[in-house]
Amino acid sequence: MADFDQELDACGLNCPLPILRAKKALASLDSGQVLRIIATDPGAIKDFEAFSKQTGNELLETTEDGDKYQFLIKKK
Repeated sequence: MADFDQELDACGLNCPLPILRAKKALASLDSGQVLRIIATDPGAIKDFEAFSKQTGNELLETTEDGDKYQFLIKKK
């Protein structure tokens, strides 16, 4: 598992809340720091892929563990 600087628990939240919370959390991070997001919304996979493309932040990893999805996003 990769290192991360901050964790965001978005479990139980549906689109677009995980993205909005991630955006807010990333704003508090410095460039190069990594945010780990844990979500339960299956739509979050496509959402975070699109979010990364739109914002230029790097989606380092997407993993699935049962009904939970984990994303590692590196701030540009």
